[in-house]
Amino acid sequence: MVVADRTGIEWTETTWNPSTGCDRTSHGCDNCYALTLAKRLKAMGNPRYQNDGDPKHSGPGFGLTLHEDLLDLPHRWRAPRIVFVNSMSDLFHPDVPLDFIQRVFKVMADTPRHTYQVLTKRSKRLASLASQLDWPPNVWMGVSVESKRYAFRINHLRTVPAAVRFVSAEPLLEALPDLDLSGIHWLIAGGESGHNARPMSEGWVLDLRDQCAAADVDFFFKQWGGRTPKAGGRELDGLLYDNMPSRSNAA
Repeated sequence: MVVADRTGIEWTETTWNPSTGCDRTSHGCDNCYALTLAKRLKAMGNPRYQNDGDPKHSGPGFGLTLHEDLLDLPHRWRAPRIVFVNSMSDLFHPDVPLDFIQRVFKVMADTPRHTYQVLTKRSKRLASLASQLDWPPNVWMGVSVESKRYAFRINHLRTVPAAVRFVSAEPLLEALPDLDLSGIHWLIAGGESGHNARPMSEGWVLDLRDQCAAADVDFFFKQWGGRTPKAGGRELDGLLYDNMPSRSNAA
């Protein structure tokens, strides 16, 4: 789903996109599902995806856009939900004003019945702004780490006073040996999907599973990937790994 409703993403329940659009920032973005989806939504006439991004770094319908009218959406959901914030953007994109980020955090603080999962590749900006944000206990903060080159994002994340800090190793593009997982509560691993999906080795995933076990970090295996997200299934070594931090941690 694009605005907010039930979603097929295995580790969440709902998406909420107070902003849409983004720019490529690392090689994990090369086959971005959101970029492809935005292009399709623009062609369908969806009014939220008519702002084109820089063709060198973004694409049709994927220019960064703030949606003021969606800020209060979580207030309308009465039953508790696990909410992935900005599945179609990055809240810490350099063009998202601090004031807007603070307003998103206020909505999250004012709706403690929900659990919010925020994921960014802009870990440096996250760390620099963290002291200017109020961190309610129902906000989980994560960074994407697709290769060794971007493991430094975990160091930035560790400085953030979120109740739950998590790493998304998706799309996992190479082995990530010897990660420092101190202060991290959860790790998601998954392969890339789409026409140009890059392959993922089973050994890379097994190593992350074992590192999480050694560090007492919850491990979630999302997908093998392939032409479609579910093409390769979700079993790892014959098992499903759906571990997540307890929601009581964020209550």
